[in-house]
Amino acid sequence: MAGPFVRSSNLQFFLARAEQARVEAEAATLDHVRERCRRSEAAWSALADKAHRGERLRIEDQKRKAAVAASISNEDDIQEEPTEADFPTSERRTTSIRTVISTVR
Repeated sequence: MAGPFVRSSNLQFFLARAEQARVEAEAATLDHVRERCRRSEAAWSALADKAHRGERLRIEDQKRKAAVAASISNEDDIQEEPTEADFPTSERRTTSIRTVISTVR
C-alpha cells in the first residue's frame, strides 16, 4: 500500500471514542476534567470527520477509475484497426517490404 488507508472500522472506532468522551464530560464533576473530556471529544470527532472524508474520496476515486476504464474499453472496441480484408482490393497495399527497402537504399 502507498500510504495510510482508513477503513470504516477506524471510523466507527473514532465515533465510539468521541461518544465515550462526551459521556465522560457530562458525568464529570470537576471543571478541568470536563474540559479535558470535551477536548478529547473534539479530537476524536475531527479524526472521524477525516476518516469519513477519506473513505468518501476513496469510493469516488474508485468510481472514477472504473468509469475511465470502461470508457477506454469502449473506445478500444469502437476504434479497432481495420484489417486488410476491410479494404477493397484496389486500396490494399500491394508493394512488398523488400521493394520499399531497396528503393530507400
